[in-house]
Amino acid sequence: MDAFTRFTNQIQGRDRLFRTTQYTCMLLRYLLEPRAGKEKVVMKLKKLESSVSTGRTSNLNRVVYFICDTILWVKSVGLASGINKEKWQMWAARHYYYFLLLSLVRDLYEISLQMEQVAHDRAKKEKSPSQNPPGQCVADEETEWLQSFLLLLFRSLKKQPPLLLDIVKNLGDIMNPLNQLGIYKSNPGIIGLGGLMSSIAGIITVAYPQMRLKTH
Repeated sequence: MDAFTRFTNQIQGRDRLFRTTQYTCMLLRYLLEPRAGKEKVVMKLKKLESSVSTGRTSNLNRVVYFICDTILWVKSVGLASGINKEKWQMWAARHYYYFLLLSLVRDLYEISLQMEQVAHDRAKKEKSPSQNPPGQCVADEETEWLQSFLLLLFRSLKKQPPLLLDIVKNLGDIMNPLNQLGIYKSNPGIIGLGGLMSSIAGIITVAYPQMRLKTH
């Protein structure tokens, strides 16, 4: 109970809970909409989703996105009129997309460093290089290369859980701006699932600071 209280006392902790609720509502709404007799439940989920989205805060490191998000919040709570909501939504989505794209590039760089380190450690342990059996065809060599690559990737991510969490978080988040910008259209179910996975990953990093990615 004390751990939960400390978590909710943090701004990031409350934001992650709001975010988890928002995307859970979106996912449930998508799953229930096709079913008859669920109209009232869907409407309540939609209202709850809208309510928790206005209670969220933005990461101050995303300065431009924070400005756009704040303007949209002012419009949503009725503090100002005459704001072009669609225009600012596109601005927010575009800058959020660029932020996530750069974050994924950083993740790829971190993965390459980890894979290089794991491959180096593995090579040191091996006493002699493995020899390919005679008569091995090109297809077998390509299959073996792919298996080795995937195994190396798995070992690298297993060795660095914070990197895996950061990748899951960024991949889950990027579905929303991709859809808003028309780059890759997704349904609310996919966006809700991605956002929910990202929110859970974010909750873990807030609850356990050692799980936050430390970049080189």
